[in-house]
Amino acid sequence: MRIKVQKPSGGLYLAEIGPDKPKSPLGDQAMKIFMACVFLLAVWHPFSQEPKKAPEEKTSTDSKPAPEVAKTANPSKATPTSIAAGKKAYQNDCAMCHGKEGGGDGDLAADMKLKLRDYRDVAVLKDLSDTDIYSIIANGKGQMTGEEGRMKPDQVWDVVNYVRSLAKK
Repeated sequence: MRIKVQKPSGGLYLAEIGPDKPKSPLGDQAMKIFMACVFLLAVWHPFSQEPKKAPEEKTSTDSKPAPEVAKTANPSKATPTSIAAGKKAYQNDCAMCHGKEGGGDGDLAADMKLKLRDYRDVAVLKDLSDTDIYSIIANGKGQMTGEEGRMKPDQVWDVVNYVRSLAKK
């Protein structure tokens, strides 16, 4: 409860009277522990994360095949089943940038003002091995993020077969 108290000098001030508020037995100690944790997290947090590379900072070595892939020929034959599976994955994950038919004219590429290869042109793919294409799909290149971790290796090989089939149409 608050009451007005007259000072001897003539002024007034408010005073609280009544029982003291009960203190939590852990109040001060809990606050000290909490503040110590906050301090440790603040100090530790910046060092716990490795700096991430922006997509545009990727170098040409980023699209190099992993050693186990570099020595591997395409294990997936370009059968109609493989090409159909590759087309389905391509339509879901690649067409937004590379275009529905592989012309490099997808909506997202246009929005980002990117100039992408036309995979329907035989000359575009002639200098790329299947392993090179696999590596680009899996690891990404330039602003393109890789599909590694989202696609299984056999799915990536199916997309390689589908991309190869675009130039033969």
